[in-house]
Amino acid sequence: MSVEVRVDQGAIDRLLRSRSGRARRRLQERLDRVARIAEAEAPGSMGRYIETDIRYGARGLEGAVICTHPKVRLVLDGTRPHLIRPRRRQYLRFEVGGDVVFTKLVRHPGMRPNNFLARALRLGR
Repeated sequence: MSVEVRVDQGAIDRLLRSRSGRARRRLQERLDRVARIAEAEAPGSMGRYIETDIRYGARGLEGAVICTHPKVRLVLDGTRPHLIRPRRRQYLRFEVGGDVVFTKLVRHPGMRPNNFLARALRLGR
């Protein structure tokens, strides 16, 4: 699963008015700037899964900043409170304050949405 944040079409149109090679370079610079911000804003290891892509679409040159982390949708949309149970073993094992804990059930409080990709796009303009 991946999530894409598209660059504003008006900005792309302005870039396309210039020569094609120059437009592509400017678009790549902008995508790189947005990707760097997204990497910094992303929680945990999610920043390592950020990529950029430029292609020619139906409306001309298009750019995208993509996060391919398997759990990105949960971070962007948030989660409701839920139970976590072991799947492969009898107990869940994790560390709390340096102590190893074993349990059969965790009550996860849920997470607020964290749309770091949209935030990076706003900051990278």
